[in-house]
Amino acid sequence: MTQVQSSAAGAAIQSEVVPDVAIELIGVNKWYGQFHVLKDIHLKVKRGERIVVCGPSGSGKSTMIRCINRLEEHQAGSIIVDNIELTNDLKRIDEVRREVGMVFQHFNLFPHLTILENCTLAPIWVRKMPKREAEELAMHFLTRVRIPDQAKKYPGQLSGGQQQRVAIARALCMRPKVMLFDEPTSALDPEMVKEVLDTMVSLANDGMTMLCVTHEMGFARQVADRVIFMDAGQIVEQNEPNAFFSNPQHERTKLFLSQILH
Repeated sequence: MTQVQSSAAGAAIQSEVVPDVAIELIGVNKWYGQFHVLKDIHLKVKRGERIVVCGPSGSGKSTMIRCINRLEEHQAGSIIVDNIELTNDLKRIDEVRREVGMVFQHFNLFPHLTILENCTLAPIWVRKMPKREAEELAMHFLTRVRIPDQAKKYPGQLSGGQQQRVAIARALCMRPKVMLFDEPTSALDPEMVKEVLDTMVSLANDGMTMLCVTHEMGFARQVADRVIFMDAGQIVEQNEPNAFFSNPQHERTKLFLSQILH
């Protein structure tokens, strides 16, 4: 084998060991009783890709991303995250959750813990990180989201926008490979939305793999590599932002965009 062939073979082996795909959903189906909430979902998310998922209420958007870290269980199909297929194996679920950060519509901060303690809890107990190291990491990310001065306060002393930025910092303290956002601005007052979106834009610019359910179409235009429209449990349409917004192909997409774009 020549040196060039050897190098090519080595590169091929490396690409198999470290696949380009961060998340893959293959024929995923989910039911709530008789209600078919996810219908044969196929999706690949590349490493470093930033995807925005939009659609009407009840379309399955939040359920889909909650299945990605097993907050919801899918009944058919496969979900593979960082080369680990999600099953009922608790060890696999834990492995995936260590690598996937999630920010919810509501902040889910522990009200009896300080902001710093909220951010260090998981690194200390899950990552087994020494307390001092966890605190240094927490302060790094609190600085990153521009609220290091709030570290000693309690969640109830912060505005909604500040609490959501704490939630983002807390997720980042686990050093995730993927970030999931489930309508992170929908519970915020309008004047607080921008500060959270600015934080998310900064993350996106750093190359974080992101899957975000949101109706903030300005954010989608600014940072998304791809926009996905879901309706009635299906992925109806997906495209890069310019084409998605300027030339939607499906009638359901056109109707949705006409209702939310002003």
